Amino acid sequence: MTVAEVFPWQSVVWQQLRRPGGLQRHHALLLKGRRGIGKLGFAHALAKSVLCGQSDTAGRACGKCQDCHWFEQGTHPNFRLLEPEALSVSDDATGKDGEEGKADAAGAKTSKKPSQQLTIAQIRELDDFIYLSAHQNRYKVILIHPAEMMNMAAANALLKKLEEPPPEVLFILVAHGIASIPATILSRCRQIVMPAPEHELAKVWLMQQGVAQPDFRLAMSGFSPLVALQYDDQQSAPHTEFIQHLCVPEKFDPIGLAEKLHKQDLSAVTSWLQKWCYDLMSWRIGGRVRYHLQQADSIKRQAAGMNLVAVGFVWRNLAASQQLARHPLNSRLFLEELFLTYAEVICPQGSGMK
Repeated sequence: MTVAEVFPWQSVVWQQLRRPGGLQRHHALLLKGRRGIGKLGFAHALAKSVLCGQSDTAGRACGKCQDCHWFEQGTHPNFRLLEPEALSVSDDATGKDGEEGKADAAGAKTSKKPSQQLTIAQIRELDDFIYLSAHQNRYKVILIHPAEMMNMAAANALLKKLEEPPPEVLFILVAHGIASIPATILSRCRQIVMPAPEHELAKVWLMQQGVAQPDFRLAMSGFSPLVALQYDDQQSAPHTEFIQHLCVPEKFDPIGLAEKLHKQDLSAVTSWLQKWCYDLMSWRIGGRVRYHLQQADSIKRQAAGMNLVAVGFVWRNLAASQQLARHPLNSRLFLEELFLTYAEVICPQGSGMK
């Protein structure tokens, strides 16, 4: 289970929500912001504090009472967490909540891939929890993450609950993006933009966590501190190889690179190429390299001779490719198309078509 934590850059938002009466006027909150800035940890901390019977003057959970112990063990009777099945299976497979065998057992019974979406069945399962009396007649909290992964049927089912909310039920929705969330859902939530930390604050925080080369990790993670915290040598090896290929455009081999990387997380690989294209355009337009400081010389050389409009077109299409990266029919073909499109724009004529 995600650790409940309020990060230093979230203190102002916390104070606003946990001051007297800060939550009483709202039955649904939507915490929105980019990945890796601590939205989910904040949401868990908020849920824990609401359920705690002995929260302190700052509204933080005491961490000692029975409610806090239940919450930390994932067994609080007044709390429900809704996530796509794929996220839950991932938690089980890594041993979270002490249920390592659940994913293996599920895999043995069926070859069906875990759903990446929040389904109507999950929303309907909340009926008894929402409408029956709470334990000790206290608040009930429902955390939905990531909210943008609700399919339309699930969103419609949730809307009915938000339109006629029972008393003392708090919905907390966490979203990395809201474009796919229906406007009817958004209009019934108090939307809170979760802050991203300034670079220096993120750097200091990472150093406090024992992270070496915090500037490099922040750059490679898109300046998202929690992503930077998880960036390790095992992840950096394929990324480093990928960047090495991009640094030598005359030898760039789209087919061979796709073969090497097709087992990696496709969203991550797409993000790597997005950052590279961003730096090419950034240097050409403003003379700045944001992400690949160690490859600045190669960025400068390539940017000098590239077609800026064409690279901008590739960069824009990569954003659309991020959506397809979650559900590719063939991961190798997906990467081949990405790399071939890039090669046509960046690489010398005929390169990469071996």
